[in-house]
Amino acid sequence: MRVSEVRRAVAAARSVASALGLPADDAIVLHDSNKLALRLLPGDVMARVAPDGQQGARFEIELAGRLAAAGSPVAALEPRVEPRVHERDGFAITLWTYYEPATAQEIAPAGYAEALRRLHAGMRAIDVPAPHFTDRVEQAQRLVAGHDRTPALADADRKLLGDTLRDLRRAVTGRGAAEQLLHGEPHPGNLLATEHGPLFIDFETCCRGPVEFDLAHAPDEVAEHYPGLDRALLRECRLLMLAMVTTWRWDRDDDLPDGRRLGTEWLGRLRATLDRDGPAAPD
Repeated sequence: MRVSEVRRAVAAARSVASALGLPADDAIVLHDSNKLALRLLPGDVMARVAPDGQQGARFEIELAGRLAAAGSPVAALEPRVEPRVHERDGFAITLWTYYEPATAQEIAPAGYAEALRRLHAGMRAIDVPAPHFTDRVEQAQRLVAGHDRTPALADADRKLLGDTLRDLRRAVTGRGAAEQLLHGEPHPGNLLATEHGPLFIDFETCCRGPVEFDLAHAPDEVAEHYPGLDRALLRECRLLMLAMVTTWRWDRDDDLPDGRRLGTEWLGRLRATLDRDGPAAPD
């Protein structure tokens, strides 16, 4: 979140919590990206604050509630108040249970894989409308094609990203793999190490696709413990994911802290991987 917005976001979250009878004299920033995660004290509640309106937050609350009821490893909503989205000062605010971090904060790859496998099992049992993963690829492709949206992207880098997104989208969809509801971004930042075991958060990016697309966001070692993966498909999904997140960092409106530096670093990683392992996919 932009620095200029953080103070307003914190004030909005504290105001909402206090109005609901949850004391919020202080706020600790737990995570800051496109959304802000706060621990509000002394009420001890986690608030997630997004500047993008209520639609995605409503979907996240509904899905998280259904997954929790099915026994999936997800963070729970704050039980002391009604599960809903609160709008305050242009922010969408949701309230969640705060979990004390486990003593060993590092989640072992086997535990990570098991939590993701259980999440996928729960998601297969839930019927909710969700976009296809290719919708997100198309968003990245439009950014690459729109010079006005990515004005700082050099021509050679623009071609690299455009070709990679196009070729890998064809390669992944062309495999005809089984598809299901996915988390969308189950990277380590969206997995809490708690005394109750690993718990996933942030379901606004849910989509449909092969499970390999989700595994592409996890550390490489996690895939070694997830059963039944297509290794060639996983490699393609990893490259596709890298091309997508790199593209988003070059969006003129990207508000991820240090995003441009990451975009430059990830461009170098993508180019080096393709130079080492060959083209993304045959034409």
